[in-house]
Amino acid sequence: MENQFILPTPPLPLTTAEEEKLRGRLTGFKGGYDEGYLRGRLAILDGRPEAPLPVRNIHVMYVASGKGYPYSPLDDAVLFAIQRLAAQVTITDVRQNLVELAAAQRPDLVLVLDGMDLPLEQIASLRASGIKTAIWLTDDPYYTDFTMKIVMHYDYVFTLERNCIDFYKGLGCSEVHYLPFAAHREHYRPTTTRSPINRDVSFIGSAYWNRVNFFREILPELMSYNTVINGIWWDRLPEAPLYGERIEIGKWMSPQETAVTYSGSKIVINLHRSHIDEVANNNSLLIPAVSPNPRTFEIAASGTLQLCDARDDMGSFYKPGEEIETFASPKEMMDKISYYLTHEEERRAIVLRAYERTLKDHTYIKRLDQLFSIIYG
Repeated sequence: MENQFILPTPPLPLTTAEEEKLRGRLTGFKGGYDEGYLRGRLAILDGRPEAPLPVRNIHVMYVASGKGYPYSPLDDAVLFAIQRLAAQVTITDVRQNLVELAAAQRPDLVLVLDGMDLPLEQIASLRASGIKTAIWLTDDPYYTDFTMKIVMHYDYVFTLERNCIDFYKGLGCSEVHYLPFAAHREHYRPTTTRSPINRDVSFIGSAYWNRVNFFREILPELMSYNTVINGIWWDRLPEAPLYGERIEIGKWMSPQETAVTYSGSKIVINLHRSHIDEVANNNSLLIPAVSPNPRTFEIAASGTLQLCDARDDMGSFYKPGEEIETFASPKEMMDKISYYLTHEEERRAIVLRAYERTLKDHTYIKRLDQLFSIIYG
């Protein structure tokens, strides 16, 4: 009997439902691969220890803001760095008698964070006893109506706003230095396992009026993506009830929870507050802000793509188009959201470069080392 060859039956064409199911599986596989690859790369970078810096033989008295949240995480970050860079640290806050404590402890330097609630006669007494004093201002230029009354009482003034340098020098401060905040790795780091958050776009921040007006212009398009907005005062947005829990009103998040949210979002919007705000600002001289806010560094440290409104001094910290993306209008922001949600490799490359740059240049240990170098050489 001759061999008989049976031709295989050609596969039947897929139904529309089967095609959609297959397409969904392939999309899911690719999405899982992309997320796993990015988180794996971030895990490698995150595992690298920060390069050690020399410990200075100085005794620093750190005066915390005493204001509670949201200033307490800043206190944690600054103190963490000081304890790794100074031989001895004494911790206190603005509610204590610094003069008595300094007389007992004899620090070389008293470093004050914020300082707006600290009695100035205590600073005068410390200086008179030969102790160096420094203040690191937290909210420039938004509260310059208050800070202008206190800065001349310190030996060293550190501001996170470049435009305040000449302003404070004009008041008679001889030692004014530009020192923006940074990323605290104990608070802000990428999620390197599967994230419990899965969003296209996130924004976390208070609803200052410039932000409300900005988002209203493009809200339907923005919310057509998997977008969540979080922060206080978002009841100012008339359309907020239309989106339910996707606009979370009045929810404060810890730094760690914020970092998880950033890391679980493909894109995080960073929209600075305006230097002109009749309700929230105390900046009657209308000093414009050109420097990046603390969130700039915290978002980059969380392992996500940041879309930030363009600021004149942003290029001193991150290269636009390579380590961060910027926008000058709502339309440009939406165009870039659309682009990067469909160009994963380009998004991922910027995320990794921003994260590496942050670990290299923008941690609190780097900032405090710079501060001590200015004071002690």
